[in-house]
Amino acid sequence: MELYKKEEYYTIIGLCMEIHRILGGGLSEVIYKDALEIELKAKRIPYEREKLYRVNYKGVVLPHFYYADFVVYDEIILEIKAIRNVLNEHLSQTINYMKLADSQIGIIANFNIKSLEHKRIIL
Repeated sequence: MELYKKEEYYTIIGLCMEIHRILGGGLSEVIYKDALEIELKAKRIPYEREKLYRVNYKGVVLPHFYYADFVVYDEIILEIKAIRNVLNEHLSQTINYMKLADSQIGIIANFNIKSLEHKRIIL
């Protein structure tokens, strides 16, 4: 069975690996986000950074909202982390963003450890 958005997924992970190779682990999330934005622009990959998603509850838009770190290729929710371990709460957060964005694919990229850690989420 062919992976959904396989080429796009590998392109994103390749960029993250390049960033991790150059910067290493242990920096703050915003540094990795800034570097990723440079890479996405250089490769002319469509993206939105810190995309706002509003939550609708029973027809009422709630006053608080979510920001997804990146939406890449108009569909892939990309969450950048610089943490010790990716936990279930991070998976849940990404799944919630995916639902709000009506997206079938999400990626969590964790830069904090010796090797880039990444998780692919499919709904």
